[in-house]
Amino acid sequence: MNSFRNLEETPLTGGTFSPESIILSLLLAFILGQVIAWVYYATHSGLSYSRSFVQALIIITVVVAMVMAVIGNNIITAVGLMGALALIRFRNIIKDTRDIAFIFCSLVVGMATGSQRYATAIVGTTILSLIVIYLYATSFGTHEPHNGFLRFTLRGHIDPKHPIPSVLKRFCGNFTLISSQESGFGSPAVEYAYQLMIKNSAKNELMLTELKKVEGIENVSLTMQEQLLEV
Repeated sequence: MNSFRNLEETPLTGGTFSPESIILSLLLAFILGQVIAWVYYATHSGLSYSRSFVQALIIITVVVAMVMAVIGNNIITAVGLMGALALIRFRNIIKDTRDIAFIFCSLVVGMATGSQRYATAIVGTTILSLIVIYLYATSFGTHEPHNGFLRFTLRGHIDPKHPIPSVLKRFCGNFTLISSQESGFGSPAVEYAYQLMIKNSAKNELMLTELKKVEGIENVSLTMQEQLLEV
């Protein structure tokens, strides 16, 4: 407990913003910012990965730590800095809510290190990292069965005895025909679109392979959330 209290010493409890303490705060912010960035990199999934965003997580942590050192206990400086920051306009649109959570983590860790609450910063970063890794490893929040959107072109129409409904029944808990549109220009091809409720997403490739074996089928594509599988 004594070591924890020593790490938590702040200017409000008797510490001072000396050059050594500022350097220590910035270095710790840099290290913990890298931890946050590595966790984001290791647990990221989807198509919206950005190297600049990962680097920004580190920079944000260090910059916020520096801001806290600049403010110190001076209310006038804090108000002036808030006014200066209000002039900045960020035009990048963050599409993933998870990215916003990581930005917020970087801000809080930077505030903790900048105010010399080193133990809070270290313990907080460790626990947050473990939580993110747990959520990633367990796929927490994944909804089963998965929603899917199937498109294909078929020469001719689908009747009740056609093999395509039989294939879909094997792999889907439910499927609904959304649209069927003839290609036109005298072509017998018909474009079909189905909404699917997949039983097991691990068998998506097998389902697409079985559909490809159907005579006359072409341009098969399956869209599932952030994944796109095409034949």
